[in-house]
Amino acid sequence: MPEKGDARRKAVEAIKEGVEQGMAHIDTAEMYGEAEEIIREAIKDFNRADLFVVSKVLPSNASYTGTIEALDKSLKRLGTDYLDCYLLHWRGNTPLSETLAAFEKLEEEGKIRSFGVSNFDVNDLNVALACLEKGKIACNQVLYNLKNRGIERSLIPFCHKHSISVVGYTPFGSMPSESSAAYKELAAIASRYDATPRQIILAFLTRLEDTFAIPKASRSNHVAENAGAGSIKLEQADIEAMDRLFPAPDRDTPLAVI
Repeated sequence: MPEKGDARRKAVEAIKEGVEQGMAHIDTAEMYGEAEEIIREAIKDFNRADLFVVSKVLPSNASYTGTIEALDKSLKRLGTDYLDCYLLHWRGNTPLSETLAAFEKLEEEGKIRSFGVSNFDVNDLNVALACLEKGKIACNQVLYNLKNRGIERSLIPFCHKHSISVVGYTPFGSMPSESSAAYKELAAIASRYDATPRQIILAFLTRLEDTFAIPKASRSNHVAENAGAGSIKLEQADIEAMDRLFPAPDRDTPLAVI
């Protein structure tokens, strides 16, 4: 999010617009500069119980005590006394057992309502699941867009098997050029729903059960466009058309990250 001047003000207004449009899942992280403070400014007048606020701890801070201290700092910046979900941003050198033990303690204390991970492949998730004492991994946040659909082969089925929601970030990454044949076909699909191509992309990426998308938007018009995707349910023929236009890999691939 923009951190200064008029761009920051517009970012705050965009977050407010999103909440008013019913998009209550607000995702941030301690590494995103002043984003947590911008969110604090944006949500201060809303009923906290109506929001689902998520932040992330950096791997470099993810020791047992470091995770607890990092959360306290995030809560202060966000102006709230709890998070709805707290994630490990990616797997680092600290043993997962330490981070997850801290998550379980924080959940028991009520400082977080749930916890999860980000940028974890199946092997990472297996290690994490083996570390749990009494909690559960609520979600795995991973890169997911039309170019990066490799998670559909093994990762999404694994997550669904273990009741782990999948949260896709950067859903508009690698948008096709507006002059390309693929974009023109995408636009034709959108026209059948009186929608925009971006709305169709969001509808496609969230077509699977317990699979969500978190598109960044720092302008109110983008937020309104994103919100409009929530009511679109693609017909099977259009899902198949999207599959042909933007095919998933036919073999397992390494987890894509940015």
